[in-house]
Amino acid sequence: MKKIIIIGAGFGGLRLARKLNNNANFDITIIDKENHHQFQPLYYQVATAGLDASNISFPLRKIFQDSNNVHIRIAEVEAINDATNTVITNEGSFNYDYLVIATGANTNFFNNAEISKHALPMKTTAEALEIKYRIVQNFEDATNAKTASEREQYMNICVVGGGPTGVELSGTLAEMKKHVLPKDYPEIDFTKMNIFLFEGSDTTLENMRPKSAARSMQYLKNLGVSLKTSTKVVSYDGQILTTNTGEKIVCKIVIWAAGVKGNIMQGIAENNIARGNRILINNMCQVIGKTNIYAVGDVACMQTEATPNGHPQVAPVATQQADLLAKNLKAMCKRHYSIDTFEYFNQGSMATVGRNLAVVDMPFGNISLGGIVAWLIWMGLHLMLILGVKNKLFIFFNWCYSYLTYDQSLRLVFKRKK
Repeated sequence: MKKIIIIGAGFGGLRLARKLNNNANFDITIIDKENHHQFQPLYYQVATAGLDASNISFPLRKIFQDSNNVHIRIAEVEAINDATNTVITNEGSFNYDYLVIATGANTNFFNNAEISKHALPMKTTAEALEIKYRIVQNFEDATNAKTASEREQYMNICVVGGGPTGVELSGTLAEMKKHVLPKDYPEIDFTKMNIFLFEGSDTTLENMRPKSAARSMQYLKNLGVSLKTSTKVVSYDGQILTTNTGEKIVCKIVIWAAGVKGNIMQGIAENNIARGNRILINNMCQVIGKTNIYAVGDVACMQTEATPNGHPQVAPVATQQADLLAKNLKAMCKRHYSIDTFEYFNQGSMATVGRNLAVVDMPFGNISLGGIVAWLIWMGLHLMLILGVKNKLFIFFNWCYSYLTYDQSLRLVFKRKK
């Protein structure tokens, strides 16, 4: 049996392990910091009290409880040593015949230490929960504010980054402002609440078709979001946000969704690291210059004529790369085999903005959908991708409840006594 170590249990790593599950040719070890798979596209709903964190998480050991060749190790990878085919973690070292790096990406603050210290990222379930707690606590503090100027800092929420995460988060916050928060805090005048969305380019959803991008901007404006395109945030000290235009906004919460960078451990040569802290790979997902080390998903960068900066950092790329790698690894166990190369099939893209509001770029033709049709497509696809029947049911129930009642029921803050 060939020993395969998969670092990371995101979309790519998990897909590969499931494709090789119960295959007698492979002994697989998944190493991850968490004991569960996290469905990242719905982090924003955890952050805005729409879903419970457990609804979008699934235990790794449950996924593989009937497996005879997949092992789970909860550890933090510190380095890899390709000379000895070893992965070094805080829980010891692991040997491999094949190594697959699927560590995904983390928040990119673009080396701005001040923003990194004070802004809130949203790349893990724990970070999404922290945002939820901070939002709820903000309005509790607003009720105790003595003056209008003091209350203003709690009534402004700034979101940085006009990609799908920023758009979805801003739209949901705007709907909370309209339907939910006034019922919870009748003593607060929510006409004074401002939701700002900052985007450095001239449009939101820059990677979608112009028609979808334009629709998303109109939806956000209709919901009351203060949209500031062609504007970059240059500093935030925990009290005041400053933009490149010199504008200053007093706020207690800045949510950073402006960029990502690959999670790379020690042992990757600097000449194998591309823009965005991603590992350079060839069209077989091999790390350049290595024969038994592979990378898939957000951390990998496959440069082609069509994608000089690598493929989009989205789940379909990770799962398609994992499918290719699984097929090739199985083929390599045969006496005579051929290796396939990667060709990305664009399955389209989508983002939801609010109730009955979404945009979808179909993978065929030049079709862009909006409104309730796109919203239903978005809901159906995300529900299908969630692991576990119980999780699907809980999410569907929560969505139905929120749709019928214009409410979210998870605005809870748990504090440990000091």
